[in-house]
Amino acid sequence: MRGTVGSVLVHSWSDENVPHESAARSPAQQPLTYTSAAGRWTLLATVLGSALAGIDATVVNVALPAIGADLDADFTALQWTVSAYALTLASFILLGGTLGDRFGRRRVFLIGVGWFAVASGLCGLAVNAEMLIGARALQGVGAALLTPGSLSILQSSFRSKDRARAIGAWSGLGGVATAIGPLLGGWVVDVASWRWVFLINLPLAAVVALVALRHVPESHDPGADGSRADWSGGVLGALALAGLTFALIESDAGAASVLPALAVALLGAVLFWWRERRAPYPVLPLGVFAAGQFSATNAVTFFVYGGFGALFFLLVVHLQVVAGVGPVAAGSALLPVTVIMLLLSSRSGALAARIGPRLQMSVGPLVSASGILLLARIGADASYVLDVLPGVALFGLGLAIMVAPLTSAALAAAPPEHAGMASGVNNAVARTGGLLAVAGIPLLAGIGVDTYDSPAFADGYRQALWLSAAVLVGAGALAALVVRNDLLLDEGEDDGDDVGDDDGEQGQRLAEGRAETSQLPHCAVGAPPLMGACDHEGKPCRR
Repeated sequence: MRGTVGSVLVHSWSDENVPHESAARSPAQQPLTYTSAAGRWTLLATVLGSALAGIDATVVNVALPAIGADLDADFTALQWTVSAYALTLASFILLGGTLGDRFGRRRVFLIGVGWFAVASGLCGLAVNAEMLIGARALQGVGAALLTPGSLSILQSSFRSKDRARAIGAWSGLGGVATAIGPLLGGWVVDVASWRWVFLINLPLAAVVALVALRHVPESHDPGADGSRADWSGGVLGALALAGLTFALIESDAGAASVLPALAVALLGAVLFWWRERRAPYPVLPLGVFAAGQFSATNAVTFFVYGGFGALFFLLVVHLQVVAGVGPVAAGSALLPVTVIMLLLSSRSGALAARIGPRLQMSVGPLVSASGILLLARIGADASYVLDVLPGVALFGLGLAIMVAPLTSAALAAAPPEHAGMASGVNNAVARTGGLLAVAGIPLLAGIGVDTYDSPAFADGYRQALWLSAAVLVGAGALAALVVRNDLLLDEGEDDGDDVGDDDGEQGQRLAEGRAETSQLPHCAVGAPPLMGACDHEGKPCRR
């Protein structure tokens, strides 16, 4: 979800669109140094910009009960409040990096910040659930524009010797911002209103825009042209996801609504496949899936993130609605997961480099599933130490075991010429798994319009967590069956044969798991996963 635990955002563009040293700058512009004032201002703008999307994703779940009470929103509306943002972000994040390369990274970043701010204002002023859901979808589009830009600006603006340090600082500071998001959100809901969870983005966005306009240099890919923006692919992918999500969330509406939505999803998926096979610069090159292990590791990724996607959505609601805890306590409930990931993820990645990833990718989901089963026991007047913390700790341990090997294996399995795109695809797959889990698992558990904020929610919560645990068990079994254990070992061996090669050194970092040590600081508090972007040294993942 991301990199240190703080790595919360991902470079989501193709290998053709990754900014290199040759990225175009104005003739008078020199690469930035880390210690210069311009370098520090640029770092500040990108950290605050990425925090906009990261914090917003973490705080909304904490505010859901308050939103439901104030807007008289049923459970379906709360699902859409979370899913609308995830849907548009997952659909357009791959396109966002391409647009930055073509039209200017600072320009697209600023458009994303402005778009996000306007959408946040609409969220805060929403008079009903429908307006809030629409504004959340617009927020996701803004996040898709600013998310890849925040990292690509650093990559293209700093001189090579300072780039790693700048990206490392971006990663760590962004993680801190994301980790405190739920606490901040809970406090805001307690002392003010859920509306300020969104409105607080406005002054932050204004600061980002002012700093970026004054201090951030413009850059672009001189080889990019308008034909590289696969608008049709992005829209068709969003259409397919939207149709499927609607069918799952609105299932209570009956066949008259569900069947047309499924038809739209199927048509969108077919047209998306057709378009991507023919587009000169597809948003999702289907050829990358020709590598069998890349497909296998992404299938495991889909089910892993699907397995805990519903947990992050339901737990903070359950703690407030059923257990009776306040927003601050609910928002901080899963904070130990972040600590465990910080302490153990790098070690887990290093172990996978020595023994291969399959064992950890098989055992980790089982450990997390055990933690979820413990969390399913939470009832009214639950004790955090006795009823919540044991499950949280076990769940976090499972994540620490599996996340670094899983993501590193997915990247290592891709053909070298598609390594950059592999990171974006893996990110999109993870988001889609979480999105569909939020839409589908509550449906299967019987949580619907008539069960929110009632005793029936507790029963549905338990069933949903059992289903989530079952999905994770299935993910572990799938990993044991289909993941090749020499993926990361091969990376390490290849790197050793080519001493001094930059790609080889990066491949070794991938093999050791440091390139993706954790993408879950914000997942620990209820947000969809956003992948890490860099290793502990701040160096971007191999492209």
